Amino acid sequence: MERYRNLSGDSGVDAYEIGDDFIKVRFRPGVTYWYTEASVGADHVAALKRLARRGQGLGTYISQHPQVRDGYARKDPDD
Repeated sequence: MERYRNLSGDSGVDAYEIGDDFIKVRFRPGVTYWYTEASVGADHVAALKRLARRGQGLGTYISQHPQVRDGYARKDPDD
């Protein structure tokens, strides 16, 4: 996974991984959520990818969009 740049300095997002039709987002203290085009839609996945690459706004976007916040495809605790 790639470390999230966290330009605001106060994000709960730690890292992310981008795939063709998904993005995995790891939050502190170490839970990873998978957001897929099938679970939240292609437009939301595209927005998440853009914000992840930018390093700002990713956690806010997730928390402000209930379809994304509650629509993750999978949740994995870190080992």
